[in-house]
Amino acid sequence: MSTVDDSVRELLLLTPRMVGRAKKLRIPDELRGFSLAPRHITLMAYLLFDGPLTVNELAARLEVAPTTASLMVGELSRQGVLERTECPVDRRRTIVSIAENHRPAVETWLSAGANAWRKALAPLTAQQRELFVATMRAYEQAVADETA
Repeated sequence: MSTVDDSVRELLLLTPRMVGRAKKLRIPDELRGFSLAPRHITLMAYLLFDGPLTVNELAARLEVAPTTASLMVGELSRQGVLERTECPVDRRRTIVSIAENHRPAVETWLSAGANAWRKALAPLTAQQRELFVATMRAYEQAVADETA
């Protein structure tokens, strides 16, 4: 049985390789000129997997203030990557979606990572997957706390 330090060692060796591979995911030509940052990838992943969302729903999922989400949406909608439409039920709300002409490129870009996660997580039970995701969240929070 491995110790916590044995596992830490393995993860410290593995993490840079994972990050390096993720950075090598080729951005489709149609999206290259948009200066996309990691925060944009997360936003687009939510829209791709969950469908159109309001700015407030995006803010909650991204764990940022609504004004921050609104700025991100504005930035990408001005570039034509996202579309903003008025909510038919409540005109004060804005519905955000991936622009149809960019949807195939976004799907292509994000599918490699999604497929790799599906392959890695498929053999696990639902409880094991929940534990893994909770562990990743705890790690991310601990790193944030260390660097704050």
